[in-house]
Amino acid sequence: MKNLNFSREHIAYLKKQRNKKIIIHVSRVLILAALLGFWELFAQLKVIDPFITSSPSRVAITIGDLYKNGTLFYHIGITLAETLAGFVIAVAVGYAIAVVLWASDTVHKVLEPYIVVLNSLPKIALGPLIIIWIGTGYDAIIFMTVLVAIIVCIMNMLSGFLAVDKTKILLMKSMGANKFTTLRKLIIPASLPALMNTLKVAVGLAWIGSIMGEYIVSKAGLGYLIVYGGQVFKLDLVMTATFILCILAGGMYGIITLIEKIVNK
Repeated sequence: MKNLNFSREHIAYLKKQRNKKIIIHVSRVLILAALLGFWELFAQLKVIDPFITSSPSRVAITIGDLYKNGTLFYHIGITLAETLAGFVIAVAVGYAIAVVLWASDTVHKVLEPYIVVLNSLPKIALGPLIIIWIGTGYDAIIFMTVLVAIIVCIMNMLSGFLAVDKTKILLMKSMGANKFTTLRKLIIPASLPALMNTLKVAVGLAWIGSIMGEYIVSKAGLGYLIVYGGQVFKLDLVMTATFILCILAGGMYGIITLIEKIVNK
């Protein structure tokens, strides 16, 4: 820092920001450790019934059992592949549809009520129809994932496009720029924060969609383990699959956050 000739005030500010980040990360770790610690303690002391709520130690044992019988990474891989496929499709198609709606005010006004209605539909209720339309394979689960996430992707990105400064758009028009040029030179760069927020929201929705799909029709995956564990009262298996889901979702969100930091530099 000294070689960059920063002022004392600026150096103090940077140190303060660095310390704040350290405090945030340490606090997150401590909160997680406290939650797991109290969960284990209450289970051991029978404050809560470990048969119903499981415990970190029982979850660890179940993870070890799944690893030993060779099914741990198989189920993780199935759910992760379905979630990533649905996530990518939902974001890409949602972004493209948002561009079309931004480009044509008439199309936007015509389709807006239909988008709102589709967003309000209980997606789980469409499960039987999805099975009839698409079948009982992985395609149905991916379709459910896309169905859950795509409408929010469209609405978030469209809001980001419409939030761009109108005076800048008028300036582009006054300089003879067409819709495509305005989109490429102004709208897309200016809406990058909206894209990052959309990716963050889509991460959670993609996991919800894939698990919902596995609830309806699946022979493998973490959602299948949750359903199977609930049916045979292996609640340790249910909590283990849920715990793994939290780790995977958090990791995926962390990757998006890292990408956001790189983009914002």
